[in-house]
Amino acid sequence: MIADLQQAVARYAHALDELNAAELEAVLTEDTTWTFTMPGQGVLDFIRDGHTAQTGRVRHHLGNVVVTTTDATTAEVRAYLLQTRNTGESVQMISTGVYTFGLRRSGGRWRIAELTLTLDNAL
Repeated sequence: MIADLQQAVARYAHALDELNAAELEAVLTEDTTWTFTMPGQGVLDFIRDGHTAQTGRVRHHLGNVVVTTTDATTAEVRAYLLQTRNTGESVQMISTGVYTFGLRRSGGRWRIAELTLTLDNAL
């Protein structure tokens, strides 16, 4: 079960970096709640707007992924975030922070129902 939960959050990070809306929709529940320090938008709208405005290749590196609570249908996973940008000329660290994922078992897979991102610094 732990490996399945870790896979779900890794799938989220990969889909986010590729702006793969179909995969994001597959890993998020229809009613995912998003808590973030920047107000105003839903998860997919925020991601789409961010991809439109970005330069270079942005990667979300998740590390120290830990399952903190779980039962048969719900789980909580925490992970550190290191966000980088590669412009082809330079690589820079954009931000660091902590993700907390509340996951729910749905349709035979773990899906993210609650997503909290606490950044250590502003973007």
